[in-house]
Amino acid sequence: MSKQLATFEANFRPLINTYLTENLPKDVDQSILSDAMAYSVNAGGKLLRPLLTLAVLVAAGQSEIATGQLRAASALELLHTYSLIHDDLPAMDNDDLRRGVPTNHVKFGAGMATLAGDGLLTLAFQWVADNDLPADQKLALVNALAVNAGPSGMVAGQADDISNEHHQLALPALENLHRHKTGALLHYAVQAGCIMAQTTPQETAALLTFADQFGLAFQIYDDLLDVTSTAEQLGKRVHKDAQESKNTYPGLFGVEGTKTRLAEVVAAAKTALEPLSQDSQLDVTLLTAFLSYFQIEG
Repeated sequence: MSKQLATFEANFRPLINTYLTENLPKDVDQSILSDAMAYSVNAGGKLLRPLLTLAVLVAAGQSEIATGQLRAASALELLHTYSLIHDDLPAMDNDDLRRGVPTNHVKFGAGMATLAGDGLLTLAFQWVADNDLPADQKLALVNALAVNAGPSGMVAGQADDISNEHHQLALPALENLHRHKTGALLHYAVQAGCIMAQTTPQETAALLTFADQFGLAFQIYDDLLDVTSTAEQLGKRVHKDAQESKNTYPGLFGVEGTKTRLAEVVAAAKTALEPLSQDSQLDVTLLTAFLSYFQIEG
């Protein structure tokens, strides 16, 4: 991780964590449900998605993040956490470890875990709508979040993932699957920043191209770590994708071929930002620094 990114995270991660910890219980009226929702939200995630949203605001020159902007960014972490809870359920991936602790259904049972995910999903939209942002921004955020999280976005990717188990996809179909399953929320993370920063159409287009390449790199990197890391390092079970015949980049290209593909996608993400360095008032150095997340050994 670059020094610039480390400094940014040190400044903004506590803001997001504090907002989540203090505000989540205010909107839940059942004690066990509140505990189950907070259990996964507060389990120590990277907060990558809300951090990306705030990074776009910083790139646009904001030195202070407004409360409404922080609330909207934090809502994305609620929605992302819902997706993890449901992904781990016995009817889905049946995982027992997430972020280094037992998964939600192991801790609270499958029924309560399902409800915790349902609660986080709907609360995410509440936090975007019940917000002091301008009305046009709230409407744009709600619509974009619904599109990227719903049946033409993340949910479609999850459906592709399930329906193509034991069937090796070619590269175009594999990348399409992951643009939906993983990339859609990362696309929205940057899009939300663009909406709140009121970037120009040209700036928005370049930033969303970056977001899509970043999302693809994230999935490739995650696939790579699944075959090269330990459960202790990742905080979740490893080698599970191959055991369940999931479609992955190492399954298609092998480890070395996956590293090569990752390097290509990271380079494409960096290239997407280059026009903004020349023809825009945006400072994209921080967003470029996010690419240091993908450290390849060997």
